[in-house]
Amino acid sequence: MDLTERRALLEMHSNVDRKLDCLVTLSGHLPSGGAERQAVRVRYVPDKLILEARSFGVYLEALAETVWTNPEDLAVTVISDLSNETVSRWMQISVSVPELNHHAVETHDVTIEDRQPGWDNASLLGRLERV
Repeated sequence: MDLTERRALLEMHSNVDRKLDCLVTLSGHLPSGGAERQAVRVRYVPDKLILEARSFGVYLEALAETVWTNPEDLAVTVISDLSNETVSRWMQISVSVPELNHHAVETHDVTIEDRQPGWDNASLLGRLERV
Protein backbone atom coordinates (compact mmCIF):
# COMPACT_ATOMS: atom_id res chain seq x y z
CA MET A 1 0.00 0.00 0.00
CA ASP A 2 1.46 3.34 -0.96
CA LEU A 3 1.54 6.51 1.14
CA THR A 4 -1.55 8.08 -0.45
CA GLU A 5 -3.68 4.95 -0.01
CA ARG A 6 -2.50 4.53 3.59
CA ARG A 7 -3.25 8.12 4.53
CA ALA A 8 -6.66 7.94 2.83
CA LEU A 9 -7.69 5.41 5.50
CA LEU A 10 -7.52 8.14 8.17
CA GLU A 11 -10.94 9.76 8.55
CA MET A 12 -11.52 13.01 10.44
CA HIS A 13 -14.31 15.04 11.90
CA SER A 14 -14.34 18.72 12.84
CA ASN A 15 -13.14 19.93 16.21
CA VAL A 16 -16.17 21.35 18.00
CA ASP A 17 -14.32 24.18 19.73
CA ARG A 18 -10.94 25.17 18.32
CA LYS A 19 -10.43 27.77 21.08
CA LEU A 20 -9.94 24.99 23.65
CA ASP A 21 -6.91 22.72 23.90
CA CYS A 22 -7.96 19.16 24.58
CA LEU A 23 -5.85 16.03 24.67
CA VAL A 24 -6.91 13.03 22.58
CA THR A 25 -5.36 9.60 23.21
CA LEU A 26 -5.75 6.50 21.05
CA SER A 27 -3.98 3.22 21.82
CA GLY A 28 -3.87 0.10 19.69
CA HIS A 29 -1.63 -2.47 18.11
CA LEU A 30 -0.72 -3.85 14.73
CA PRO A 31 -2.63 -7.12 14.38
CA SER A 32 -0.28 -10.05 13.92
CA GLY A 33 -0.58 -13.79 13.93
CA GLY A 34 2.63 -14.19 15.92
CA ALA A 35 3.73 -13.39 19.44
CA GLU A 36 5.20 -10.00 18.51
CA ARG A 37 2.70 -7.31 19.49
CA GLN A 38 3.57 -3.88 18.13
CA ALA A 39 1.73 -1.38 20.34
CA VAL A 40 1.08 2.17 19.11
CA ARG A 41 -0.17 5.06 21.25
CA VAL A 42 -1.12 8.45 19.82
CA ARG A 43 -1.59 11.53 21.99
CA TYR A 44 -2.40 14.81 20.33
CA VAL A 45 -3.94 18.24 20.76
CA PRO A 46 -6.20 18.77 17.75
CA ASP A 47 -6.56 21.98 15.81
CA LYS A 48 -9.29 21.84 13.12
CA LEU A 49 -9.64 18.06 12.80
CA ILE A 50 -10.03 15.06 15.10
CA LEU A 51 -9.11 11.55 14.02
CA GLU A 52 -11.96 9.02 13.97
CA ALA A 53 -11.01 6.16 16.34
CA ARG A 54 -12.40 3.47 14.02
CA SER A 55 -10.28 4.68 11.12
CA PHE A 56 -7.19 4.54 13.35
CA GLY A 57 -7.90 0.81 13.79
CA VAL A 58 -8.24 0.35 10.02
CA TYR A 59 -4.99 2.27 9.57
CA LEU A 60 -3.19 -0.01 12.08
CA GLU A 61 -4.45 -3.06 10.17
CA ALA A 62 -2.95 -1.59 6.99
CA LEU A 63 0.37 -0.92 8.74
CA ALA A 64 0.47 -4.58 9.79
CA GLU A 65 0.85 -5.53 6.11
CA THR A 66 4.40 -4.12 6.23
CA VAL A 67 7.31 -5.83 7.98
CA TRP A 68 8.84 -3.12 10.17
CA THR A 69 12.57 -3.64 10.72
CA ASN A 70 12.57 -1.44 13.82
CA PRO A 71 10.12 0.58 15.92
CA GLU A 72 11.76 3.86 14.92
CA ASP A 73 10.66 3.38 11.30
CA LEU A 74 7.13 2.58 12.44
CA ALA A 75 6.97 5.63 14.76
CA VAL A 76 8.24 8.01 12.05
CA THR A 77 5.72 6.65 9.54
CA VAL A 78 2.81 7.04 11.99
CA ILE A 79 3.70 10.58 13.06
CA SER A 80 4.28 11.63 9.43
CA ASP A 81 0.93 10.23 8.32
CA LEU A 82 -1.10 11.53 11.26
CA SER A 83 0.57 14.95 11.35
CA ASN A 84 -0.08 15.38 7.64
CA GLU A 85 -3.76 14.45 7.93
CA THR A 86 -4.76 16.01 11.28
CA VAL A 87 -2.43 19.05 11.30
CA SER A 88 -2.52 18.88 15.10
CA ARG A 89 -1.16 21.52 17.44
CA TRP A 90 0.93 18.87 19.21
CA MET A 91 1.36 15.13 18.67
CA GLN A 92 3.24 12.33 20.39
CA ILE A 93 3.59 8.80 19.05
CA SER A 94 4.83 5.93 21.21
CA VAL A 95 5.65 2.52 19.80
CA SER A 96 6.50 -0.50 21.94
CA VAL A 97 7.59 -3.86 20.58
CA PRO A 98 9.03 -6.98 22.19
CA GLU A 99 12.77 -7.09 21.69
CA LEU A 100 13.51 -10.46 20.13
CA ASN A 101 17.23 -9.98 19.42
CA HIS A 102 18.53 -10.61 22.94
CA HIS A 103 17.07 -12.57 25.84
CA ALA A 104 18.01 -9.90 28.41
CA VAL A 105 16.03 -7.12 26.68
CA GLU A 106 12.24 -7.26 27.07
CA THR A 107 10.91 -4.34 25.03
CA HIS A 108 12.07 -1.67 22.61
CA ASP A 109 10.14 1.59 23.05
CA VAL A 110 10.26 4.73 20.90
CA THR A 111 8.55 8.07 21.51
CA ILE A 112 8.52 10.90 18.97
CA GLU A 113 6.84 14.32 19.09
CA ASP A 114 5.86 17.09 16.70
CA ARG A 115 4.16 20.45 17.22
CA GLN A 116 3.04 23.46 15.26
CA PRO A 117 5.57 26.30 15.38
CA GLY A 118 4.77 28.71 18.20
CA TRP A 119 2.21 26.45 19.91
CA ASP A 120 2.75 25.74 23.58
CA ASN A 121 0.44 24.88 26.45
CA ALA A 122 2.85 24.12 29.28
CA SER A 123 0.08 23.55 31.85
CA LEU A 124 -1.58 20.88 29.67
CA LEU A 125 1.62 19.12 28.60
CA GLY A 126 3.04 19.36 32.13
CA ARG A 127 0.22 17.18 33.46
CA LEU A 128 0.88 14.34 31.02
CA GLU A 129 2.32 11.06 32.15
CA ARG A 130 6.08 11.17 31.63
CA VAL A 131 7.66 8.86 29.08
